[in-house]
Amino acid sequence: MELHAINETMVTIKPPISNIGILGWMRKNLFSSPVNTILTLLILSILWFSVLPFLKWALIDSTWLPDADCRGNGGGACWSIISSNYKVILFGFYPQDILWRPVTAIFMLISLLVLSRNRNFWNAILGYAWIISLVIMGILLKGGVFGLAPVDIGQWGGIILTLLLSVFGLTAAYPLGILLALGRQSKMPVIKTFCIFYIELIRGVPLISLLFMSSVVFPLFLPEGVSINGILRAQVAIIMFTAAYIAEVVRGGLQGMNKGQFEAADAIGLNYSQTMRLVILPQALKIVIPPSVSVLISAFKDTSLVVIIGLYDLLKTTQSTLSEPKWMGFSAEAYIFLALIYFICCFFMSNYSRKLEKELDTSLE
Repeated sequence: MELHAINETMVTIKPPISNIGILGWMRKNLFSSPVNTILTLLILSILWFSVLPFLKWALIDSTWLPDADCRGNGGGACWSIISSNYKVILFGFYPQDILWRPVTAIFMLISLLVLSRNRNFWNAILGYAWIISLVIMGILLKGGVFGLAPVDIGQWGGIILTLLLSVFGLTAAYPLGILLALGRQSKMPVIKTFCIFYIELIRGVPLISLLFMSSVVFPLFLPEGVSINGILRAQVAIIMFTAAYIAEVVRGGLQGMNKGQFEAADAIGLNYSQTMRLVILPQALKIVIPPSVSVLISAFKDTSLVVIIGLYDLLKTTQSTLSEPKWMGFSAEAYIFLALIYFICCFFMSNYSRKLEKELDTSLE
């Protein structure tokens, strides 16, 4: 009877409200010690005096309507510069009446990139889809066939030129960098010396110098009457520059491979080509995914340097918009919009690299 009475009088005691819920989380993570309290208050003060005024400037007091007069909007952001000039910023001097063609080409490219994120689609069909789609995109942009009005390649600009230089440049630079890395470790003196000389020479000069040489110096060595398009010359310079950095990254992965992998390949009778293609490179390239993506992201952002040789990429088209008297003084809004585009592209690349790392991770936990 006494035990029964004790059980009837037992009451569940809940923890203090300060230790659970939002208050508990704040106490544990933000105010758990004097140092954390000071840092929390410092960060809150920074947010209060920086983020809130920025949001007020960018959203509350801003102007969004096309061709609006931003001079009297109370000091808010003038996003009208984007809504009024987005066609010029994104597509440069491409004819305005046929913008459906570059829009369709960009949509096809983005769709292929999204599909390529899924390794389940990595097969021959996807490869053929890339080839056919690239041909269709080239026809759409260039025209001159199937009743499409021809568009000179010099009129390509904005996001078209940026994607052209980055996608094709990075795609071509990666296999070239792998070949240079293999050549640098070759036992053939001529090939090894050439690869070392090339890599160290290219890495020892800035990209601007290569772009300048491709635009100004290289045409001087061409026969009279022969010319190569400036976009193609810039594309080659970007490929050469990026490949040298990729080569050093891949070489680091090759040097990190255990000698037992080479010995195992020799034991089963694989030659050098088979060893590299089937055993070494798949493991080495998996190891160097993070630094490789860092190089590719840096190269993607460096495509904006073509502005110095007169090519109208996103940066140049944005600057041309700012040269109009109506939009002078609103460069911050234009460059924020430009930075957002670059951020989205770089975030896509970074996010995909993390996804690929997880999928290729074979470590045992």
